[in-house]
Amino acid sequence: MRAQPAESARFTDHLWDRTKELRGAIDELEFLRRLGDGTLPLEVFRTYVEQDSLYLAGYAKTLSLLAAKSPDPETARFWANSAGTAVAVETALHRELLADGRIPERAEEPEHSTACLAYLSYLTATAATESYAVGAAAALPCFWIYAEVGRGLAATASEVLAADPGHPYAQWVSTYGAPEFQESAGTARALVDAAAATAGPADLAAMETAFVIATRYELMFWDTALHPQPWPAG
Repeated sequence: MRAQPAESARFTDHLWDRTKELRGAIDELEFLRRLGDGTLPLEVFRTYVEQDSLYLAGYAKTLSLLAAKSPDPETARFWANSAGTAVAVETALHRELLADGRIPERAEEPEHSTACLAYLSYLTATAATESYAVGAAAALPCFWIYAEVGRGLAATASEVLAADPGHPYAQWVSTYGAPEFQESAGTARALVDAAAATAGPADLAAMETAFVIATRYELMFWDTALHPQPWPAG
């Protein structure tokens, strides 16, 4: 196991530092830059929204598993409420964005991309087969990294909205900066810190690994919306 930070530091500070290079790569993604400034091709935006909807439906199941394994009722309530919110967001995305007249229609039902299915499979397996602490660490990047990336996207989106109040990208990414979303990310982080406080060395190492792997999938999920990795034919 890698050396841990001083006792006064939060365990999640260590996780954040551990993924510094990955997070830097996320910040530099062409997809995020073009999403924020409104120049992302419409068909790419539709693909991303579809994949995000598929992801949220699966992510809600991961959060429900965490709720079932939670060490106390208050913790279980947070994960369960988050699962319900994920489903609500999925419905809103389809209704408000995919029905936008400027976004190209798709005749067939979307299927999970390689990155989306791999990410969901990893999260579900981790939440189901590992300890609560490890499952929570795996789920955290979706909250925390989205919240951090969202601050920058929301600021850029406000400029795009000023020029085009109806721009579908800007209307959506501006919600990333919502106080409710930022608060949920902070709570998820605090719960992972609480789990780490009572975890043994083996679980701490597994929590770090889970956080790193999930952060890699965050990078791949965003990047493959613009640079897809198609499934083999057949």
